[in-house]
Amino acid sequence: MRTGMLLAGAVAGWAVLGWMAFDMGHPLVQLTMPATPHWSAPNVLAIAAMWAVMMAAMMLPAALPMVSTFSRLSLRGGEPVRAAAFVGGYLAVWFFFSLAAAALQWLLQAAHWVDPMIVSTSAALNVLLLLVAGAYQFSPLKKVCLARCRTPVGFLLGEWRPGARGAWVMGLRHGLLCLGCCWALMVLLFVGGVMNLWWIAAIALLVALEKLAPGGERVAAGLGAVLLAAGAWKLLGLLLA
Repeated sequence: MRTGMLLAGAVAGWAVLGWMAFDMGHPLVQLTMPATPHWSAPNVLAIAAMWAVMMAAMMLPAALPMVSTFSRLSLRGGEPVRAAAFVGGYLAVWFFFSLAAAALQWLLQAAHWVDPMIVSTSAALNVLLLLVAGAYQFSPLKKVCLARCRTPVGFLLGEWRPGARGAWVMGLRHGLLCLGCCWALMVLLFVGGVMNLWWIAAIALLVALEKLAPGGERVAAGLGAVLLAAGAWKLLGLLLA
């Protein structure tokens, strides 16, 4: 799988998200914003698909260095199909995360903590998500996962497996590392709004900076400090209200 194909997939995902953000009256988009927690089967399918497209659009750009390196090594070995298997395994992890996110959306809506636009209506929930995401930025698991995501060659040398099935397993393992690195940031989508294109883009940019920019570890730490400060500020406002 060439880098251009991966970029095209990410661009297509962003195009879908952009269309959804600017045409919320469309019947298909309305399916992703049910007014009550009594979801129909079309609601479930549409919401799961929305989350899957969103995760692919947000995470594929940050995975480019890893996929590019893996693709070059696979081509040298005469096994171009391995790159597609690797990407498939990677996206499978985020697909299952999308199902979990859709389930969480339903739970939050049933508790009246998010509105049909998938924005938190609970100040306590906002405080909790900000503090959890901020604290997680400093956790040992976050640091380990981020370090592995930032070193494609190190990951590939330590995790190399032969054949298409081996590539699929490698993609799964890399996807799990990325999930361990970013899950708390993704849950912040409920704070700013799952249908808020600027909020989605901001989180995707921060994820990419953590993984790709020089000194990404410092970016992660700085982001953690900002999130903790924001959570503390909102908590203070909640206590004084």
